[in-house]
Amino acid sequence: MYDIIIIGGGFAGLGAAIYTVRFNLKTLVVAKSMGGTIIESYLVENYPGFKSISGIELMDKFIEQVKYLGAELKETEVKSIKKHGSKFVVETSDGEFESKALLLAMGSVKRDLDVPGIKALKGKGVSYCATCDAAFFKDKTVAVVGGGNSAAESAVLLAKHAKKVYMLYRGKELNRVEPVMVNQIKKEKKIEIVYGVNAKELKGDKALKSVMLDNGKEMKIDGLFIEIGSDPASGLAKQLGVKLDGKGHIITDAAQRTNVPFVYAAGDITTGSNFFEQGVCAASEGAIAADTAYKELKK
Repeated sequence: MYDIIIIGGGFAGLGAAIYTVRFNLKTLVVAKSMGGTIIESYLVENYPGFKSISGIELMDKFIEQVKYLGAELKETEVKSIKKHGSKFVVETSDGEFESKALLLAMGSVKRDLDVPGIKALKGKGVSYCATCDAAFFKDKTVAVVGGGNSAAESAVLLAKHAKKVYMLYRGKELNRVEPVMVNQIKKEKKIEIVYGVNAKELKGDKALKSVMLDNGKEMKIDGLFIEIGSDPASGLAKQLGVKLDGKGHIITDAAQRTNVPFVYAAGDITTGSNFFEQGVCAASEGAIAADTAYKELKK
């Protein structure tokens, strides 16, 4: 029996674990992949204490610290969460685990592009991770779909490998991108932004050959990277009757409580931090949730 099981291994989950073990709570962190979505980021330059660091390197430091402090980490898929009396039962691919409290920190999942041809071409030119796949497109022509920070970061990274990078954005300006990233894009001659368009259809047989745009033009490309935002991964929360807002975020109070006693939530999955989905905010929410859990379990 654990005092608390934390579901999610990103900023929020690992940030919480640092505090739960310091509060002497027996802690289990469960995640399908430790590190969260930030490990896909080529460079992180907005986390305090690091001028510039890759997402993988940053989260490796989190993981190292959590292990050092004494939390137990398990990489496995969570299938269900249930409440039996005063305890919670977390069913995973590696068996069941019980706890007195839960902290939900599952983060978000990337949205997919719903157009003809995308299913058949996944892994054949269509990618969702520039950090993972950029090197495969050396001296080739690629496109990034999206107009936020993630799309901008992907475009800058891809420009280090590809000969040409298009940003396909339905908007008229990059008003959702941090100014520092906009400046990097403007300095990179390989990047061309195509405004006011949507991908309509992907073409190719054994590999991606082109993308049809809704302006009637066909663009010849070798790779397409999807960066059109994300949605909260709150499916498991519904199993416990945790209240969500209209977009699927877990509703929390200032202490990171949910409406279900001894169930807390932190990170991008919540309504907290004014929806400012940044690593420093997620880690902060995790710390607050850990403090609340400790005080309420102590009672």
